[in-house]
Amino acid sequence: VYSAGKRAKDLVKQILAFARQSDEKRSPTQPSMVAKEVLKFIRSTIPTTIEIKQAFESDSWVMGNTTQIHQVLMNLCTNAAHAMEESGGILDVGLKDVNIDKKELSIGMKPGDYIELKVSDTGAGIPPEIIGSVFEPYFTTKRVGEGTGMGLAMVQGVVESYGGIISVESQLGKGTTFTIY
Repeated sequence: VYSAGKRAKDLVKQILAFARQSDEKRSPTQPSMVAKEVLKFIRSTIPTTIEIKQAFESDSWVMGNTTQIHQVLMNLCTNAAHAMEESGGILDVGLKDVNIDKKELSIGMKPGDYIELKVSDTGAGIPPEIIGSVFEPYFTTKRVGEGTGMGLAMVQGVVESYGGIISVESQLGKGTTFTIY
């Protein structure tokens, strides 16, 4: 309870930092440990009709902020669970080390070693006409009182502040995958 309270305090601090566009202190952080903590927590908050699969093939460390990484994973997993709330499905979270060379470069990335984080769901999918808007602040498909539309905007802000990129692929009726480098 103490740890959860401390994390909540840190999350509020992150929201305020996002609003001010300030940087938070970074230190060596192991994303796989944060991911395990998030999945343990989220298991208790989502319906049992949603199966959680994890494939952590990376024990690498990054210079980061544990609270920010926790927040990124919580937002992505919560959105995935929301997409499968009615019909159930599979939430799949994977981490692996990758090396991006000059041939594979995405816009804004430098060649080098990265950790690839994938969060996939087998939910309803995102309609093609709105997929380009999902990272916009205040954009939400949820009913009033259910979401602020800040989750994915904040996720993108954190990822980009780390020099990474985030992408989304989705098929209606088959699910959605967010990939972060």
